[in-house]
Formats: sequence, structure tokens, C-alpha cells
Amino acid sequence: MNSKTNKLSNSLDSIADAALIISEANRFYYTGFPATDGFLLVTKSRALFFTDSRYTEAAEKCIGSEFVRNSATVFEQIKEIFSAENIKTVAVENDRITLAQFENLKNELPCAEFISTSALTDIIEAQRSVKDESEVQLILKAQSIAEAAFDHILGFIKPGLTEKDVQLELDYFMLKNGAEGLSFETIAVSGVNSSMPHGVPSNKKIETGDFITLDYGALYKGYHSDMTRTVAVGKASEKQKSIYSTVLEAQIAALEAFKDGVTCFDADKAARDIITKAGYGECFGHGTGHGVGVEIHEFPSVSKRSKATLKAGNIVTSEPGIYIPGEFGVRIEDMALITENGCRNLTNCPKELIII
Repeated sequence: MNSKTNKLSNSLDSIADAALIISEANRFYYTGFPATDGFLLVTKSRALFFTDSRYTEAAEKCIGSEFVRNSATVFEQIKEIFSAENIKTVAVENDRITLAQFENLKNELPCAEFISTSALTDIIEAQRSVKDESEVQLILKAQSIAEAAFDHILGFIKPGLTEKDVQLELDYFMLKNGAEGLSFETIAVSGVNSSMPHGVPSNKKIETGDFITLDYGALYKGYHSDMTRTVAVGKASEKQKSIYSTVLEAQIAALEAFKDGVTCFDADKAARDIITKAGYGECFGHGTGHGVGVEIHEFPSVSKRSKATLKAGNIVTSEPGIYIPGEFGVRIEDMALITENGCRNLTNCPKELIII
């Protein structure tokens, strides 16, 4: 077992004799091996990864042959392990497993009781949320690719191009310069479309005076980056400048609030109060941020509904925004590593208003 599966194994005492991990993201987190098929079985004494013949050779090279089993006879093999280790209860990911999968496990492995509660999910979320140094470095590499793409796109954007043109150029640049994939579908929206926080790039042409919101990230060795910048084309009105300034103030306030032990509610409030005081509280509907790692949205959520507390090692975003329907929107987003005394900003792109 590696350090991550060891930690999970040591946390099982209070909930079950073993854990069966089915979800792709959690399998990758614990094994470091990406596969669309497989089971990860973690007991008190070992961890075994079951996958089909498409992946077994590659998995053995990545994880070690002693930890990999062919899944052609997965249930027969698991029955033998349950018997040898006297495993009577098995925890599963209640937030990831489908009802069909759960029923299939119960039918195929009646020798054990499968437990679907939030206990395993809570353990995994807490573990994944605290990044080790190797994870930080992978996220930094992903972010460096995204930042290079931002520098490139500033020289590409001009009136007459469509939002899709900008989206595709960002995507192409990242994939050509080291990204193994995109963190999510790139958002590149302009003018009135920028008032939609998760607007979809269209054939709308970019015009002088538009704000363009760029929200995107790179995937590198299984880890994501996430950043947002809003830039102006040609010129910006006084209203645009004022709202941009308010969002920037709120974004910095959240970063200044980020610290080990601070509640996510309070970190969100630091940004939200500034936007509300400026008269745009109703124009900021989403949370201030979220965790980032092997998935683009991870625990903890930095929002007014969150009950979580920030911990050293969390990597979370600060991304408040103001969105005025029919006019424009502004969002600014950085990723930050939470430390005992504050946070380390992992995003190095300028945040002052850029007019192209």
C-alpha cells in the first residue's frame, strides 16, 4: 500500500472492515493510475486494484504487479479475500455508487454486508482536500500551462472574432503546450453574454467595449487548475471599471481571509459583504470558491451554505463575481494553498483591469 491507501486503511476502524472504491476519481487518487474500469479494495492489511485486460499491464507498471489483479473473476477473488481476512462489513462511496451497482455488489457478494453511509465519503473528502507537496507541484504545473495560455490569448483577441474562436484558441494552446486535457469546458463569453456565470461560448462576435470573461484550466497528470480573468476590448466604461474594481476588492478580501481554521462561511462572507455593500449583492449568486485537485470541484466549498473549515493543505479558489443581466459580468479567480498563517496564491497572472 502507498501512504494514501495506508491512511484510508487506518481510518476504517470506526465504520467497516474494508472499503470498496468504485468511482474513477477516487480510484485515481489512491492509485495514481487513470482507468475507466476497476475496483479498489482497501482492507486493514492491504490494497488491491482490480481492472480488466485493457489496463492490467499498464497498471502493473504504474502501481506494482503485487497490487494489481485482473477483474475477469473479480467477485471470486474478493470472496477469497473476505474469507481469508474475516471481512464482514464493507463501506462504499454513498455519493458515487449507483443503486444498480450497490444491488449488484450485494447479490454477487452476499458473504459481506455493504454499508452505504456518508462516513466513507467524509473520510475520503477530508483526505483528498489536504494536498501533499507532490500534488501541489502538479497543480502548479497545470496552472503554469493555463497562465501561458492567458499571455497568448491577450495577443489573439480582437474585434470580429467569435467567442468560439477564443475558446478554441485557448484549448489548442493548452493542449499543444503540455496539458493532457482540459479541466472543464472552457468559458469564453463576451458583452451581454458575460452576465451568465457559466455561459457557453457562441458565434457572437467580439465588439469594442465588450468585457470578455475567460474561465478555464489545464489538466496535468490527473490534476486540475482553474482560473478566471475578465478583460476589456478597446475601452471600458466608468460603470465597467467600477464594478471590476468592486469584484477585485472582494476577490482579494477572500484571499486575505483564507487561513487554517477559518470557516468557509466567513471566507465567503469577506467577499460577499463587499459586493453587497456596493449594492450588487443580488448579482452574486454563486459561492466564493471551491476545492481543486483530481476533480475541478472538490471539498471544501467556500460558500454561505458551507459548514466546512479551511485547513492547511487545502487548495481552494477565490472567485467572486457580479453579473448584470442584459449588460455584462465580471469574475476574477485565483487558486490558493491554505497555510497555517494565511494562504499562498498559486496564480501569477495580473488582476488589474486589462484593456486590449
